[in-house]
Amino acid sequence: MDAGITEAAGTGPTAQAWDARVDRLLGRLPRRIGDGIAWLRAPARRLVRIPAALLLILGGFLAILPIFGLWMLPLGLALLSEDIPGMKGPLERAARWLERAWARLAGRA
Repeated sequence: MDAGITEAAGTGPTAQAWDARVDRLLGRLPRRIGDGIAWLRAPARRLVRIPAALLLILGGFLAILPIFGLWMLPLGLALLSEDIPGMKGPLERAARWLERAWARLAGRA
């Protein structure tokens, strides 16, 4: 199978790297929060996960309000990527880009 087709289907190396990244991040969260997100990521929770992801994305756009914040946008996209496999690759590439940019900025300080 062509690597481009595999990647487009959401099963390529960057999609797998995204899943590994999310698993590592879940391990770093407080147990209660990590358990809640792991519960949402279960395949059987699709009917809960999609509305929750959409609400988080919407909340990310309402960052000017006190309770909402920009942190909600990436969390919503990460949850939505469980149901839209083609999102995992671009999210992993964006995360890698952000890590490189952060390292460059940290190196200047």
